[in-house]
Amino acid sequence: MTLKVLVTRLDPDLPLPQYAKGGDAGADIVSRIDISLAPGERKLVPTGISIALPDGYVCLVHPRSGLAIKHGVTMVNAPGTVDAGYRGELQVILINHDPIESVHFKRGDRIAQLVFQQVERAEFIEVKSLPGSGRAESGFGSTGRS
Repeated sequence: MTLKVLVTRLDPDLPLPQYAKGGDAGADIVSRIDISLAPGERKLVPTGISIALPDGYVCLVHPRSGLAIKHGVTMVNAPGTVDAGYRGELQVILINHDPIESVHFKRGDRIAQLVFQQVERAEFIEVKSLPGSGRAESGFGSTGRS
């Protein structure tokens, strides 16, 4: 099934989101501006597009693995969540984790990728206690190395 996503190009010279290869889950999006990130610095980067999703879907904005391994750049809030009702410009909070080198992006450079998923809405039902499970209250490292 192909999801139809309405896109408004806020900058007509930038490309629409696009999949680099067949079978890719993420569609690349680009920076609308030239930007530099010093070591440890984070900035909000506009992408030049806005989208409209059908109800029942979410757009998750994921970091690009190549930027992470080559430059130490990722997203602060990965994955970012774009709700179906949001109509503003998509923006990405990038951070440079490299301790020494600044990184520079030119307008049109790929900075993140969009992954679309169908979502369920929950009905929250208050109860006095929850049913038991094999895991119970074990969390944060309870299944890792000892």
